[in-house]
Amino acid sequence: MGKLLRVDLSRDVISEERPDKDVLLKFVGGRGLGAKVIFDEVDPLSDPLGKESRLVFATGPLTGTKAPTSGRFTASFKSPLTGLLTDCNCGGFFGPWIKRAGYDLIVIQGKADLPSYVVVSDQGCEINDARDLWGKKTGEVDRLLEKRHRGKVACIGPAGENGALIANVMVNGRRALGRGGIGAVMGSKKLKALVVSGSREVQVPVELEGVIQEATSLIKKKISAGWGLRSKGTVSVLPLLSKKGILPVRNYQRSRSDKVDLTLHAMEEMVSGRQGCYMCPIACGHKITLPDGKRIKSPEFETLWSLGVNLDSSDAESTARAGALCDEYGLDTISTGMTLSAAVELEEKGKIKEGLRWDDPQRVLDLVPKIARREGIGKYLAEGSRRLCQMHDDPEASMSVKGLELPAYDPRGAQGMGLAYATSNRGGCHMKAYIVLSELRSSSGGFTTEDKAELVMKAQDLSAFEDSLVLCRFVQPVLGAEILARLYAAATGTVLGIEGLMETGGRIYNHERLFNIRAGCSEDTLPKRLTKEEIGSGPAQGQTVRLEEMIAEYYRLRGWTASGLIPDRTLRRYGVR
Repeated sequence: MGKLLRVDLSRDVISEERPDKDVLLKFVGGRGLGAKVIFDEVDPLSDPLGKESRLVFATGPLTGTKAPTSGRFTASFKSPLTGLLTDCNCGGFFGPWIKRAGYDLIVIQGKADLPSYVVVSDQGCEINDARDLWGKKTGEVDRLLEKRHRGKVACIGPAGENGALIANVMVNGRRALGRGGIGAVMGSKKLKALVVSGSREVQVPVELEGVIQEATSLIKKKISAGWGLRSKGTVSVLPLLSKKGILPVRNYQRSRSDKVDLTLHAMEEMVSGRQGCYMCPIACGHKITLPDGKRIKSPEFETLWSLGVNLDSSDAESTARAGALCDEYGLDTISTGMTLSAAVELEEKGKIKEGLRWDDPQRVLDLVPKIARREGIGKYLAEGSRRLCQMHDDPEASMSVKGLELPAYDPRGAQGMGLAYATSNRGGCHMKAYIVLSELRSSSGGFTTEDKAELVMKAQDLSAFEDSLVLCRFVQPVLGAEILARLYAAATGTVLGIEGLMETGGRIYNHERLFNIRAGCSEDTLPKRLTKEEIGSGPAQGQTVRLEEMIAEYYRLRGWTASGLIPDRTLRRYGVR
């Protein structure tokens, strides 16, 4: 669309800018463009919750087109949970409406004196009083503002208002900008919500239509072959991980669960419909009807794991309710579940005395609002697992990397994922190099470290590019680098090819890395439980993550030093300053 919208909450000023064409060429959009804004405008040592912080909502060249899964956008910021340059990727309909309002990205800076919300449209933009919305849960805010402005809404709940470092932002009432404490950043700015609306057409070249048809056809063939994502949603991966013995339970103290079948059966009994994002032929989202007749969105796989299986519970109904509560109060479900599991472990060790125990779904339901409001033990749980465990002199009980809680894949049985966790720019994240399924399905399984450094690096660079287009991660293995490069070329008129695509992804990854180094983080490690404690039973029995066998080769392939720093020659290669 050729325009950037800048909102300065401190000065109550809204202005428009033209993005630099060279920057667009080198950073594409989405994650790449967001990283560039944060890199250029934010001091790496600054307070993530300070007035000088930035929050960047960015679309990509495919957002709002008819390309499959092109309803996505990203939000970039310095994380208050980790201190790192972080981005979140979200589906739904919000991204295309940023485009329809006439903008490619929205940069929010400063702090409002009073609770506020921002309305962005092609008819004008304004900062409005949100005092009547402050304290309300996300679902109510979404309904009120969508009706008031006929737009798409991204908002925080009480967790973000109260500065919970694991607070998220809910989008369209059912999708989330989940990780890294982005909700706390909005809360610190007294920004309750961002509303976007508009009617502008997203113009696309004729050449793009043919590539879109080809991409859509490939995805539909995958669906017709019985792709579990469409029929069962993201929870379809749960039994595979348990069967392979890499499904973490009890804060990674175990790697299998005998409650998976019960959990899935109960979930299947409650499914009552399907829902998808803008221009998505997969429609992996499901709706469920609870026994009391209440209809909510089905919990995603990570939510079903973190708030259920991880806490050694098979009560699918309570887990679904806990996930819905997290959405209403504005909490990241992965970090919430993992912080709770760390707390139970601390209780077992006698380091806290709150009556916490495994398989206690009612207590989880009771604690979610307390975390959001910072009441009682919720005050400490709201800080995330790393700070909680440091506070009780047991930092190794936090299953996190760089302060971000780990997701549902035990890397002791998937060595490449161990390297991906350790080197992820946003910390303990599976989405920056989602290679676990290919590892498990390979002839050697996930136990070998051979060639994993190259596999991880290529996946990270490809993912950085795809997150900048912006498309859904689920289509990456279906379309591959070639189709992604062709989609980009058809949309922008710039031919990169596969080599140029990977070079662009590497440029984005190195910019993120350098920001984090300047912020004081250059160490790529894992919790000692993963590198020192063997899995006790199952197919992955006896395994640990052999990180040292992979990290040196990874640094060499990246062109970094033996300690993970970026030398001048690599900075020059990517044009990093």
